[in-house]
Amino acid sequence: MAISVFDLFSVGIGPSSSHTVGPMRAAKRFARRLRDAGRLPQVTRIKAELFGSLGATGHGHGSPKAVLLGLEGHSPEVVDPAAVADRVTEISTTGRLRLDGAHEIRFSVDRDLVMHRRRSLPVHPNGMRFTAFTGDVVLDSAEYYSVGGGFVVDEDATGADRIKPDETEVRLPFRTGAELLERTAESGLSISGVMLANELSWRGEDAVRKELLEIWQVMRECVDNGCRNTGELPGGLKVKRRAAELAASLTGQDDPLEWVTLFALAVNEENAAGGRVVTAPTNGAAGIVPAVLHYYTRFVPGADDDGVVRFLLAAGAVGVLFKENASISGAEVGCQGEVGSACSMAAAGLAEVLGGTPRQVENAAEIAMEHNLGLTCDPIGGLVQIPCIERNAVASVKAITAARMALRGDGNHFVSLDKVIKTMRETGRDMKVKYKETARGGLAVNVIEC
Repeated sequence: MAISVFDLFSVGIGPSSSHTVGPMRAAKRFARRLRDAGRLPQVTRIKAELFGSLGATGHGHGSPKAVLLGLEGHSPEVVDPAAVADRVTEISTTGRLRLDGAHEIRFSVDRDLVMHRRRSLPVHPNGMRFTAFTGDVVLDSAEYYSVGGGFVVDEDATGADRIKPDETEVRLPFRTGAELLERTAESGLSISGVMLANELSWRGEDAVRKELLEIWQVMRECVDNGCRNTGELPGGLKVKRRAAELAASLTGQDDPLEWVTLFALAVNEENAAGGRVVTAPTNGAAGIVPAVLHYYTRFVPGADDDGVVRFLLAAGAVGVLFKENASISGAEVGCQGEVGSACSMAAAGLAEVLGGTPRQVENAAEIAMEHNLGLTCDPIGGLVQIPCIERNAVASVKAITAARMALRGDGNHFVSLDKVIKTMRETGRDMKVKYKETARGGLAVNVIEC
């Protein structure tokens, strides 16, 4: 199986990669399936059912609106966040939906969009079923699973977090941290160099660089928007946006950790508001990689675009290890799979551009993940706000600390990255379901929604 850095860093909208981006992609995939089979004109009704974590916290994560937009043929990469609310309201009030953007059908949000809060599908906690009818006759039906980071698989998936294999042969394949270090030793390349060599199996080096810098530009725009926008976040908790006020207070100051906190808060407030973000590797953890990358470009002498590219490639290499060997889905392993993975990726990226050896980079990733083990996903009100926004800020600082600690050593350490990833997977398996993005445990029940 081959995973690209662009699978881990993709442009979407908030507030959740698994609950917003994934359902939108799944709904669009079903609409395209009907179109490609020539069945679109026969459809008179669509029923969309969301199960497990999607059913339990989908309203707070924007899953219903994502499904509606996906059925109309919209993609999270290009949909206009500012137009989403109006279009969803129009569908709800008129009872009409443009399937695949072309075929208008009746659609009742109350009847045709069902949230199963206590039922799950077998493969993964984030399950969906779409059924197309012609009259009362079932025309087609399909099940999809949103397995984290915007990845979507269909009912043929055979594992708890299986993605469809990409059969592309890459130059320096690796599936574990040990294999990644072996590839660096054999080739004489850095970790970012190994990842780049593999990316060349899909696109040229100039294209890789261009697309990664475009990802960086979206991250920068997200921070800028977060530092500018004010008011309360949607959803009913009345959470005040803080980034703009903090940005104003930091003018003229040069404390790196204060700025890193700001960068992370800005991104995750934008995400919570449904703005455009980069999944890194998920939306719930979208602020960590951008915050640490901003730290590099703002506070590290000699930082340049080449460093940005190497940072993202090294972070992507570590992200591959989590995706291959554990999970980046909060609904499957808790927040350790989201914030923990992102913290590890950011630590690796920073260690890479600060001159770390492959073993030091691997050590930085291990330190960052080790100290996120057991992190639960218990968002209050099912919203990606409390504790998610602050959690990104804390993890961003932790990633910088992990990179610095690793660079002080020689790369030799007691716990390997592979062992900590295995531990994260096992911890997630042992974690009670109520602590895995259901809003039925932890802070979600011990703090009264006001």
